[in-house]
Amino acid sequence: MSTVSTEERILSVLEEDAQASYAEIADRADVSKPTVRKYIRQLEEEGVIVGYSADVDPKKLSGQSIALVGMDVDSGRYVEATRAIKDLPEVEALYTSSGDHMLMAEVRAGDGDELGDVISEKLLAIDGVTAAHPSFLQERLK
Repeated sequence: MSTVSTEERILSVLEEDAQASYAEIADRADVSKPTVRKYIRQLEEEGVIVGYSADVDPKKLSGQSIALVGMDVDSGRYVEATRAIKDLPEVEALYTSSGDHMLMAEVRAGDGDELGDVISEKLLAIDGVTAAHPSFLQERLK
């Protein structure tokens, strides 16, 4: 018997292939389809699974550029600034961070110039955002 829990096996399959069917997940996690359904429904209700997405290779996108932007935010404006950042349509994902920056955002735009505009005219214009440090993604390696 595996020392890896049923939940961990199911999540592992989903992380590898978010489009896997219940039958595929059941086969790869060595459980029944009803068990997969039960665990997935429970994980969604508990907020463990917050969505399903596709991994994208930025180099193969036509007409779109992606940057990871580390941001520093004034602690007194943190909640309001975070809400404003989340509301920007160009921000695909937003994370808190324990690294060099308080927040990390995945930002998408038509090209590098548009990305620069989003950073300088939208992100840095948000009250409380004190710095933005972009890293433009070039090629997905894994």
